Amino acid sequence: MPVPAPKPDILAAFEAAKGFMPVDEGLALYAAAVEAGRLGLPLLEVGTYCGRSTVLLADAARTAGVTVLTVDHHRGSEEQQPGWEYHDPETVDPEIGLMDTLPTFRRTLFRAGLEEQVVALVGRSPQIAAIWNSPLGFVFVDGGHTDEHAGADYEGWAPHVAEGGLLVVHDVFPEPEDEFTGQAPYRVYLRALGSGAFTEVSATGSLRVLRRTGAGI
Repeated sequence: MPVPAPKPDILAAFEAAKGFMPVDEGLALYAAAVEAGRLGLPLLEVGTYCGRSTVLLADAARTAGVTVLTVDHHRGSEEQQPGWEYHDPETVDPEIGLMDTLPTFRRTLFRAGLEEQVVALVGRSPQIAAIWNSPLGFVFVDGGHTDEHAGADYEGWAPHVAEGGLLVVHDVFPEPEDEFTGQAPYRVYLRALGSGAFTEVSATGSLRVLRRTGAGI
């Protein structure tokens, strides 16, 4: 069976959006989302930023007839704050002086024609996860890169991945020199494998796709 791939207009919208995911990882994310969508359950993304990866998830969801849920406070993660490498001054609200990626995210979806496929949950991931009680076919962990935040995203959302559903972790870098950018997601990935609840499906760059094959986290 051929690997699902987005149409040229969707791939162009992905590449035009602000964000950091390379194309090869985006294609792997899309294929995983299409597969998970066949379960008929919502797809959820933790860490939205300006919607680059959301474009791919939303198109996959449209194909499957399901909804994408995105979780983000839209104030930027640690490495996106002023003075850090990944800071983009265009994402700062000039009135209050804080980052606000929500307007850019909404423009990204509008330009791609995908607003109807996405429900944006604006707030802190642990707060939203604490009141969530429905199964998910797909959880994409791509939020904060500290152990506190990455661990909380895993603990909050991985329990909701349905049997046969997919858990996807981004920015998995095993090398110690990547302590800030990818060691916390790497430890989440190892924890998921070590739990016995998830089995690795694929690895593309820093993207890891795992399937729920057992109970727990």
